Amino acid sequence: MEKTVRKIAVLTSGGDAPGMNAAIRSVVRTAITSQIEVVGVLQGYAGCVANKMQPMTIGSVANIIQRGGTILKSGRCPEFHQADVRKIAATNLKNAGVEALVTIGGDGTFHGAHLIAQEHGFQVVGLPGTIDNDIFGTDETIGFDTALNTALEAIDRIRDTAASHDRLFIVEVMGRDSGFIAIDVGVAGGAEEVFIPETLANVDQAIQSIKRGVARGKSSSILVAAEGQKVGRAYDLAEQIRRKAGFDAKVCVLGHIQRGGPPTARDRILASRLGFAAVRAIQQGLSDVMVGVQNGQVVPVKFKDCLSKKRRVPQELIDLAHLLSH
Repeated sequence: MEKTVRKIAVLTSGGDAPGMNAAIRSVVRTAITSQIEVVGVLQGYAGCVANKMQPMTIGSVANIIQRGGTILKSGRCPEFHQADVRKIAATNLKNAGVEALVTIGGDGTFHGAHLIAQEHGFQVVGLPGTIDNDIFGTDETIGFDTALNTALEAIDRIRDTAASHDRLFIVEVMGRDSGFIAIDVGVAGGAEEVFIPETLANVDQAIQSIKRGVARGKSSSILVAAEGQKVGRAYDLAEQIRRKAGFDAKVCVLGHIQRGGPPTARDRILASRLGFAAVRAIQQGLSDVMVGVQNGQVVPVKFKDCLSKKRRVPQELIDLAHLLSH
């Protein structure tokens, strides 16, 4: 049974991810063609608190599907952890006539969305937008495919230099708490070893992989490392490898280039599907849920499940990366 909704708001929060603009476009155009008014909240939850909202039209989202970043801006709002601040945000939305909120972001974004829904009975639906691909309840998040392909292109270029100079490179990718980018780019890029948060870094294992390559005549190697708790973890690994085996490892930290750039077709399509599904979920009266993709189908998943359960790198991928390094 469909619910009559007259006005919704959409925001992006946390780290930007390629495809967020495609999601915004889909939400706005799906809503407007259903006679639902849309406002965009600027700068995430901080915009809810500061009452920074602007009307969205079909024309306002023209020519953005190919753009990285987010036209609504994003950011983190530590103050949103406070109940009184969340109350201000909910009050501002209600005073603006907003009946439902679409949030695009990751774990932190969903935590805030869940609290607004629980504390103020506000209708909220989330879209998983994060390059880390670590949200439980969806097989893929908006931005992951683009970040993966950006990192892979960089590794392919670095391999040319490594081969030309007979060098060992350690390439650091994003993923402080999640190794999805590192493991996938490691397998796709033919890395000798991959270091991810889900497993303890085994420098000795990496050294053995390098030595096996040398024994069969290989003169260059690539190791991939997720960034760890601080950017620059790869430098620590390089120093350990130098001390233990005498190999001089060059380090390349890819950093925030993985966040930017035009989204891939896969991310644009995923974002468009989920934006459409979010508006339909609101019309169906659903709240306190994320819309994600499981086995190719769009499904609603309760925020409490997204937040209480952890999506882990499959052991199969870890084993595959190790096996192919031989």
